[in-house]
Amino acid sequence: MTLETGADAPEIEATNQRGETIELDFSEPTVLYFYPRDDTPGCTTEAEQFDAELESYRDAGVSVFGVSTDDVESHEEFAEKYELRFDLLADPEGDIADAFDVDTSRGAAERTTFVLADGEIKAVYEGVNPDGHARDVLGDMLDEGLVGLE
Repeated sequence: MTLETGADAPEIEATNQRGETIELDFSEPTVLYFYPRDDTPGCTTEAEQFDAELESYRDAGVSVFGVSTDDVESHEEFAEKYELRFDLLADPEGDIADAFDVDTSRGAAERTTFVLADGEIKAVYEGVNPDGHARDVLGDMLDEGLVGLE
């Protein structure tokens, strides 16, 4: 059972694909999307589409982070191969997934996206279809008035 809308967002610390420690408190609008594996078809589609929409997210004041149970080296190769411009957070022990109650029982994180702001969960997407998801999430954030384009 994933965390639900309205729940307090856990504060997390993780390592990105460049080996840098990232601390997130989710006070600002953020999309945190969990995906199963680097460099697999669905995960690649999802990452490339978030990257394609990244300027629109940034114009709306939204940060984007991808999370999987892959390690830093895997994230580094994946980000370089597809020229991804946002942080991929390594969660090899599943600690971030656990904090968000994302299922990892099959050895990888279930595809789940969280929209966070003001320290709480604003929206949850489970069973995500990767194709079109990045655009849908931003559209929903704009429709719900969570953000506006500058």
